[in-house]
Amino acid sequence: MTGVGLIQTVGNTAVEVNAIVFDSRKVNEGAVFVASKGTTVDGHQFIDKAIELGAKVILLEQMPSATKEGITYLQVENSNVAMGLMAANFFGNPSRKMKVVGVTGTNGKTTNVTLLHHLFRKLGYDVGMLSTVQNQINETVLPATHTTPDAVACQELMAKMVSAGCHYCFMEVSSHAIEQARIAGIEFAGAVFTNITHDHLDYHVTFDNYIKAKKKLFDQLPASAFALVNYDDKNGRIMLQNTQATKYSFALKTIANFKAKLMANTLQGLQLEVQNKEVWFRLIGSFNAYNLLGVYATAILLGENEDDVLTELSGLDTAKGRFEQVVSKNHITGIVDYAHTPDALENVLTTIADLKGEGKVITVVGCGGNRDAAKRPIMAEIACKYSDKVIFTSDNPRNEEPEAILAEMQKGVSFQNTRKVLSILDRREAIKTACMLAAENDIILLAGKGHEHYQEIKGVKHHFDDKEELMRVLSVE
Repeated sequence: MTGVGLIQTVGNTAVEVNAIVFDSRKVNEGAVFVASKGTTVDGHQFIDKAIELGAKVILLEQMPSATKEGITYLQVENSNVAMGLMAANFFGNPSRKMKVVGVTGTNGKTTNVTLLHHLFRKLGYDVGMLSTVQNQINETVLPATHTTPDAVACQELMAKMVSAGCHYCFMEVSSHAIEQARIAGIEFAGAVFTNITHDHLDYHVTFDNYIKAKKKLFDQLPASAFALVNYDDKNGRIMLQNTQATKYSFALKTIANFKAKLMANTLQGLQLEVQNKEVWFRLIGSFNAYNLLGVYATAILLGENEDDVLTELSGLDTAKGRFEQVVSKNHITGIVDYAHTPDALENVLTTIADLKGEGKVITVVGCGGNRDAAKRPIMAEIACKYSDKVIFTSDNPRNEEPEAILAEMQKGVSFQNTRKVLSILDRREAIKTACMLAAENDIILLAGKGHEHYQEIKGVKHHFDDKEELMRVLSVE
């Protein structure tokens, strides 16, 4: 329990345990139960239940008025931090046995870690990945339920990676995960900052809090690590203010350690000049120029050969649900993208605007329920600005009423844009309508859900896949 802020212990500390659990329903005989104060539930309320189910050790922040004989109580300052460190020890500190690189930022995390995973596999390494889309050990896919798993799951997954011989683990690090100490106990070899824009203010309340949450990843890096940031985002410099790690930067527009220049941007790919070498990449869109440059820089900082990296990187495709294209026989292009923030939506739509030629742009977009509501009218305004036709529809309404979400989006529609907007609650019907409105050379953007294969409505996940629907309606095999 070194370094976890142990306040006091009650009971025998020489206890053998077989699991670390923070959900009392999953406690078994011989487990450690972690009582933490969550955003909606206080785990201290379930200590007695955990003991009834066989917990022998209780990790907590507040001691109960009466302790039970035969039970060990460990009082700490922060249960989540302590749980991460305990889990790291329990699983043999796997992050010390491979190089772990964390990627944080509002947009680009999934693309970066996916490209890094594929790149290092191509370079001949055993590699693990933790991402929004999926967790992966080499080619074995493990389902993902959060951008960053809980602290115990993180350590368990990393232990499996070590057992599989992995040299590297590339992981997305969300602001929620940093704030909730899900990365406690992980020793990072490096961290990458992509960008930061309006998102998650339902959780962080202010943009300043959101920036500070991201910055904590860099503040915690050891001196042996590297800190790589996007210098074209002014907040990149903020990330580096207090880090002990060696500082590096990448940029397209400003002076940086790693530079690239956008030479050509087409629906077939990107041509970039990377560190004075011209390379053609399969990824599309200027926003992907940053992702490619960040991945290139990360690989170089991990000691890889420049020519090998560029050669392998040039042959890689984008992550699932990130600017994925479907083209019909009558030349209608459908694009599926996870863009669910104002900045991400604008990036995708400006890219489409640059590439669309004479065709129209039809955008199908919604906003998630029980999430940052302030971005809803902003996303609607952006969709209208760059599209010829916009269909507002349901995303993952969760426990909100879809009609209420669309009503908030409508606030971002100016009077002159009202004619170009339709509201169709049923997402399947919205996609069908977009396809019916499209003609040859038009582009349909399905924004917001990307790789997701479900819609979450009133606590239930129903199967739904944007790409699947698009291919069905456009008769693409």
